[in-house]
Amino acid sequence: MATKRTLSEVQTLEMYRVSLENVQNQPEIASAMAELGYNPETIEQGKALLAETRLAFDHNKIEDDESSAAYKAFANLKDQLHELFTLHRKKAKVVFRNDTLAMDRLGVSGSMPKAYIKWLEAIKKFYSVAIADTDIQAKLARLKVSPDQLADANTLLSSIEAARAEYLREKGESQDATKAKDAAFAKIDDWMSEFYAVARIALDDKPQLLESLGKVVRS
Repeated sequence: MATKRTLSEVQTLEMYRVSLENVQNQPEIASAMAELGYNPETIEQGKALLAETRLAFDHNKIEDDESSAAYKAFANLKDQLHELFTLHRKKAKVVFRNDTLAMDRLGVSGSMPKAYIKWLEAIKKFYSVAIADTDIQAKLARLKVSPDQLADANTLLSSIEAARAEYLREKGESQDATKAKDAAFAKIDDWMSEFYAVARIALDDKPQLLESLGKVVRS
């Protein structure tokens, strides 16, 4: 069973790499370990597990970066829409302050919902109603809300939905990559835990040689 890792994943990968290199490059250690079953063929098994873990780790980092970038793109578009819609909504509430029917149709009565889906649906309602009604457009134009601005906002809505879908896809891939990385670390941690336990036995009379395997030995 693998011991709990206290180092960072990067530090752990480096420690394992050094250990598996030096167990072969230091003749005295290589000989002592081979006597307990850790011959070159066995060490290659550990190196293969380490290579798999490194690939999984690197892939996970790439997927995390892509997920972060996708979220940033989505968040930027959402902020743009929030700013644009807030202004349009304020103007609509002024223009239609005495027209409760229009206010209700546009969905500008009361407060805006906080939850993303409901927030987005409220914005969709506002622009779909405004774009479909030339009378509403004419009245909004008094406060410099043009039909082109309404159309641009509606296009931004579509861009936000696409960006959110992309973010959720990247997030899912990142989560899958994290699971694969964690599984790879579990395997190499378990293998290296036994490796170090055997090394302590093999080098019991020369504990300082454990330093070559990346293990700090107290004097």
